[in-house]
Amino acid sequence: MENHVSRWFNVQTVPESHTFSIEDRPGKKQIPLCRTIPIIDLANSERMEIVQEIIKASQEYGFFQVTNHGVPEDVINGAVKVLEELFTMPVDEISKEANSNGWVYMGSTSFATKVPICGGTTLNIHATLWNNPCKIGPKSQHGLGLEKGYLGGISQVQFLTASNYPPCPDPSLTLGLLKHFDHSLITILFQGNVEGLQVLKDGKWIGVEVVPNAFVVNIGTQVEIISNGKLRSAQHRVVTNKEEARTTIATFINPCPDCIIEPSKVIVNEANPPLYPPLSFKEFVNVSKPFGPYTDVIQNGCIDE
Repeated sequence: MENHVSRWFNVQTVPESHTFSIEDRPGKKQIPLCRTIPIIDLANSERMEIVQEIIKASQEYGFFQVTNHGVPEDVINGAVKVLEELFTMPVDEISKEANSNGWVYMGSTSFATKVPICGGTTLNIHATLWNNPCKIGPKSQHGLGLEKGYLGGISQVQFLTASNYPPCPDPSLTLGLLKHFDHSLITILFQGNVEGLQVLKDGKWIGVEVVPNAFVVNIGTQVEIISNGKLRSAQHRVVTNKEEARTTIATFINPCPDCIIEPSKVIVNEANPPLYPPLSFKEFVNVSKPFGPYTDVIQNGCIDE
């Protein structure tokens, strides 16, 4: 029998192993798409308004989308095509590719398959958004009053994850990804043409609409700490659907492992004392285990890069 990644998904009911608890499952309640999550046009990246747009979106939602970002559409489509082909390969072939190319193939008890890829890779189409002319990172630090190069100086590690969410027979019972925070500085996501990302705002889930060729940017916990809570990292999750498969690509911009993450000294004072203790990013990851049992191998692989 062929051992295809998609084989176990070809089911009439959700397997018990992939059925979530009542507290975690999304249920049958329809979550509306939010049309107010900011969409920031980076066509003229020197506009001073962009700084305030990024800061305001990061304070209110912890998420925003960017268009006219400088990544060609054919590059995006080419990356997605490669990944869609990858996810149709037999599991043993994917594992072999992973072992020989420095990837980590992760099965999942969620209704998804994930492949984290550390370091430099031809599929890493997102990292250019950090320091290219759009300068999302520098504009964020400018809006916070941080010294020039502050975030760029600590954002030494980048890795990509590609996820495949196949059609699910009963989306009310399971999730593509449980609710979580991203423990990065910033995460940059291409979510394709199928909705599924949801963000928790004011205690309620809201759906993130698909904007053609846009990237979703979300604030990680490390920037929340550096900003002393001025910018927020929002919990988010991924839901499935019955009709369409969904392939996404996310790049995590992380601090270097030994970097001490703490509220910036230019932000804190007697009236605004630090809300978070200093901690190295390595220690933070070891405590939070963002990739569960795969955390150590991913962390070590990215360090080796």
